[in-house]
Amino acid sequence: MLWSDLLAAFALYLVLEGLLPFASPQRWRRSLLLLGQLGDRELRIGGLVIMLAGLFLLYLVRA
Repeated sequence: MLWSDLLAAFALYLVLEGLLPFASPQRWRRSLLLLGQLGDRELRIGGLVIMLAGLFLLYLVRA
């Protein structure tokens, strides 16, 4: 893996993260308020699911 690949992936992550606040700031703010009300267990499970989905997608792309 080259450093340029890592930087490209990070740049794409930043673009994707900026889409929701740019497209719908009110909905994004409501989502953050709802996430703030979740417990640690629910956030950890959600984070695990997102990481596993990312690893699976990376495996599909790189295989």
